[in-house]
Amino acid sequence: MSFNDILGQEAAKQLLQSALRRQAVSHAYLFSGPKGAGQTDMAVAFAKALFCTELEDDACGQCLECRKVEHGNHPDLTMIGPDGASIKIDQIRELQRLFSYRSEHRNPKVYIIEQAEKMTTQAANSLLKFLEEPQVPVVAILIAENGQALLPTIQSRVQKVPFRALPPQMMEQMLVGEGYPHALVRCAVQLASGLEGCRKILNENWFAEIRNVVLQLGKESLNRSGSAIITASQKVFKTELSEHLDMMFSLFHLWCKDMIHVQYGRKESLVFIDQAEYISGHASARSTAQWVSCMDLAAECQKKLRYNVNGQLCLEQLLIGLGGNTPA
Repeated sequence: MSFNDILGQEAAKQLLQSALRRQAVSHAYLFSGPKGAGQTDMAVAFAKALFCTELEDDACGQCLECRKVEHGNHPDLTMIGPDGASIKIDQIRELQRLFSYRSEHRNPKVYIIEQAEKMTTQAANSLLKFLEEPQVPVVAILIAENGQALLPTIQSRVQKVPFRALPPQMMEQMLVGEGYPHALVRCAVQLASGLEGCRKILNENWFAEIRNVVLQLGKESLNRSGSAIITASQKVFKTELSEHLDMMFSLFHLWCKDMIHVQYGRKESLVFIDQAEYISGHASARSTAQWVSCMDLAAECQKKLRYNVNGQLCLEQLLIGLGGNTPA
């Protein structure tokens, strides 16, 4: 893993590589931004670059120091995260103990704390003292989705490096390149905020299946034959797909949105790209306002589901609503 291997986040790369070239690396950084934006990969790449004996502002991947990081056994790199629901004071004390010994090499020691906002108050106060008075040259990298959740005194002692959600188009290109089916990827990048999240749902067997069921239900609803309710009973509520209704409502939302894309001549924006011909032929079955109403209904049913309303009732309400709109 080097800076070149990380997708996007050019501002963060530029800031860190500039610090390496100028030999002006801060003693502490806060990588904050949405989950899956590449913070952990960037932190590891930065640590490798600090240790690398061949390159000034990146990791070569070949030297002994780089290989130690890749194999997870570099003595000067420590990574910690929540132990259960939180990061506890004993973890920070152990970190301090490990970092009481000077590195055998020219480089500083590096520690990475993932989900740093989950530190207990005692752990955060202990870390604060460590940030202020490290016994040896140290670079701290704190990773948090919400940096504002950290103690203000910690925030004031770190250099903030903001991360942004990766654009769907960028993630799509990379995931298709990794061999995932394009039609599934196109949906996944609309449903997850980072590559890690996309890969997780793409690797689930039920994801392709639930997408197919949504397509079938969407088409049957347009026919207003009432068969969608029967199909839902057989293919959703008598199967394990009933455990993924939240995802189903999100996909229905995208399905209706695709109809609007066609109405406005934005076929390049379609999510269900393998259904372009069908969508183009049926988008006019509803007015734009009616498709927007369908999207609102999908969001409302999803909200009810999250408030523990019966899932079958929520889905049936959506299907009735989809089938009940007559052309304007």
